[in-house]
Order: sequence, then structure tokens, then C-alpha cells
Amino acid sequence: MAVNKINIRNKRAYFDFELLEKFVAGIQLAGTEIKSIRQGKASLVDGYCYFFKNELWVKGMNIAEYFYGTYNNHHPVRERKLLLQRKELYKLERKTKESGLTIIPLRVFINDRGLAKMEIALAKGKKQHDKRETLKQKDAHREMDRIKKSF
Repeated sequence: MAVNKINIRNKRAYFDFELLEKFVAGIQLAGTEIKSIRQGKASLVDGYCYFFKNELWVKGMNIAEYFYGTYNNHHPVRERKLLLQRKELYKLERKTKESGLTIIPLRVFINDRGLAKMEIALAKGKKQHDKRETLKQKDAHREMDRIKKSF
């Protein structure tokens, strides 16, 4: 079987949020959506997750329309249901209600069995000074790597 290299990341999430806990969830998709994901045509930048009737949904995730799809094509920014175990859903719902945390999508990938999965994280928003501190740390690490490579 061919190895799938699909790994669509939300780079903005690592900069804007402090990630506390990660989960892997299945995504309920239409037929043309999975074809677009396999072509790598999806974006998670504006996405976030919310609870509705004890189910977890992702909103703002953009999956481009499939080029060869006819009138059966999907709506690019529709809300999609995430599939998690009941125990994990209760845990996430409890933490988001009591402490003001949010759930954000980190990446979409295709697993070994060919199913689309989404890695989500329980996150806390960073303040402006925290973002500046993160940039300073990245610059320091980059500078140290340059110095190591020169020797």
C-alpha cells in the first residue's frame, strides 16, 4: 500500500495558543471532501471546535471543492462532526466550560488505514507578551544552531 504524505498543519495555532492536551479525532466527511484532502487542498487557519448537543463540531475548516466533482460537490466551509470516544468528549466539554479553554484543530492527516483524522488540542490563548517571548526563544535557538554548525 502506498504511504500517504498528507499532513495539513495549522501553523498559526502554535503561535497564538498554549497547547495543554492533544487528542486525535475522526472526521465525518462527504465523498468529495476526502478526495480534496488527499490532494492536500484544506486549510485549518480559521478553524475552531465547539460542542452542540454533546457532539464536537469543527467550524471554519476550509476544504476546497473537488475539481472533478459535479453537482455532488460539497460546500467548502461547512461544519463537520468530529468523532471521539464518549469519555474524551465529556472530559473536553467539562474543561472548556469550567476554565475558559478552547479546542483548536492542529493538523489533518491520513492514517495507515486511509482514514482522515484530525489532531485537536485543548488550548489557552496567549497574550501579546507571551508571543514576543516565544519569538525570542525561537531566535535564540536558531542562533545557537548556527553557531554549532559553524564549528
